[in-house]
Amino acid sequence: MLSLEVAGAYGLDLSRHRARIVDRAMVRDADLIVTMSVRHRDTVGSLDPDALEYTYLLTNFSDHRHGEIPDPIGSGRDMYERTYLVIRECIESMAGRLERFDGWKRVSGGKP
Repeated sequence: MLSLEVAGAYGLDLSRHRARIVDRAMVRDADLIVTMSVRHRDTVGSLDPDALEYTYLLTNFSDHRHGEIPDPIGSGRDMYERTYLVIRECIESMAGRLERFDGWKRVSGGKP
């Protein structure tokens, strides 16, 4: 799988990662939900509208990226590489923001 190959090239072992279908219990138990697409965010909202208060697109944590992160499934290795780099950039930015975060529900300026 290209996702495993690309992650491995950056020193990550995703061999034990498994995608799961989100359900109402998972949404209600979460403190923070981060999605890559608006469609996934909408799914969270359909399971529990109150969860949209603490559900964000991954790019909401970035000062440089906006909108959805395209799913590379069906694309070539280059697209998987680009997607990995975007995700990494957003997660690094997210980690810095969460160090300063004072609660899951709201952050000044509308960005986490």
